[in-house]
Amino acid sequence: MTQSLEDAIRAFAPELPLAVALSGGADSLALLVACAEKWPGQVVALHVNHGLQDAAAMFEDHCRSVCESLGVPLRIQHVDARHAIGQSPEDAARHARYTAISALALSEYGPIAIKSIAIAQHANDQVETLLLALSRGAGLAGISAMPARWRRDGLDHYRPLLAVAGADIRRWLAGRGIAFVEDPTNQDQRYTRNRIRARLVPALQDTFPQFLDTFTRSATHSAQAQQVLDEVAAQDLQLAGRDSDGMPRIRALQQLSRARQANALRHWLKERFQTIPSTAQLSELLDQLADCTTRGHRIHIKVGLGFVQRSSDVLTWYNP
Repeated sequence: MTQSLEDAIRAFAPELPLAVALSGGADSLALLVACAEKWPGQVVALHVNHGLQDAAAMFEDHCRSVCESLGVPLRIQHVDARHAIGQSPEDAARHARYTAISALALSEYGPIAIKSIAIAQHANDQVETLLLALSRGAGLAGISAMPARWRRDGLDHYRPLLAVAGADIRRWLAGRGIAFVEDPTNQDQRYTRNRIRARLVPALQDTFPQFLDTFTRSATHSAQAQQVLDEVAAQDLQLAGRDSDGMPRIRALQQLSRARQANALRHWLKERFQTIPSTAQLSELLDQLADCTTRGHRIHIKVGLGFVQRSSDVLTWYNP
């Protein structure tokens, strides 16, 4: 069920001091105001200036003005978020943003040592992420959409507004007379997420008025199922036996069903090397694993930016 912003903040219990990622838009501004009211003197704002559009300076100025009015310290970092060849602009900006947020939170200037970070994605963002994942043929990990909590760079990250509708956030701000800035790129339908927001979401709203509740509930169910799969994978890898470097033994993997092999290998690659195989790559790896019955059988398959290969009786991954 979707909830009000007040209820979401009431239930939010991070370790303090807390940093709020602030873009200057409605969602992050509402989150900052609500958190600053709940924990006065324990909240810091973090703003990342991507420098990708003419409005970037306006966003930064607005963040400065808001934080001054709230009496909230503001930390700012400028980044180069241009995408590399073969990388989507959205992925490049997202990577640059999270890297900068961690750097700002862990920086030593100012008297406040950050313990937690809050990010303002809401229920509409969650549904858009779910629809994007479905359009790409994602499995459970993808249709779990965005987690409400995770750990990165030694800091707990939270999305406390995932059950709050975007429209409710804007109504909350309007009721308080708080101004925010609009990101002009949100109207650019060259980006898939924006097309989903402009074309698909209105149709869903018209056909399934409760879609925010039901779709986010599906994402939650998927996340719970994925957690079970992760636990099974960890157990299988432990039981399968790994060498001193944590590499899984081929003979032990072969004792598992193909589905459990896939689950274990996907988990191993993600947790150990932060890489995720494509469906085709994983299928080829499983085929090679099944054929690996002689000492001379060679395995060398591209996965992510590196390669999975056989080394004696174990599988390894390396990035050349």
